[in-house]
Amino acid sequence: MASLSDDTLRKILIQIQQTAVQSQRTLAVTRQQVTNKERERRILQLTMSEISQTEDSVNVYRGVGKMFMMVPRSHMEKDLKGQERALTEEINSLGKKVKYLEKQFSDAQSQLRDIFNSAPQQ
Repeated sequence: MASLSDDTLRKILIQIQQTAVQSQRTLAVTRQQVTNKERERRILQLTMSEISQTEDSVNVYRGVGKMFMMVPRSHMEKDLKGQERALTEEINSLGKKVKYLEKQFSDAQSQLRDIFNSAPQQ
């Protein structure tokens, strides 16, 4: 570290700090997205549960804009299961993104710690 000029060291430090801050911001946004997707999935699961508890003769309606259209129950259940599957996949991919961002943030922190610990005491 002693062979690096102060200006170069400062640039490296700023770059690492920016990486840490950006990772932390993106991590917060991604965690919020995971929370929202889990909420949507839970609502879908509750809707599917309610539909499955009703009799087969009960009409099922889907909201379309400002109106409701009657759809066959099997079609509604199929659509809800498809939406749930898609949300589960999105949650899994966001979970992987969260792990990557956490690792990136911890790497940046450890690099900063290493720089400050190896810096000569003045």
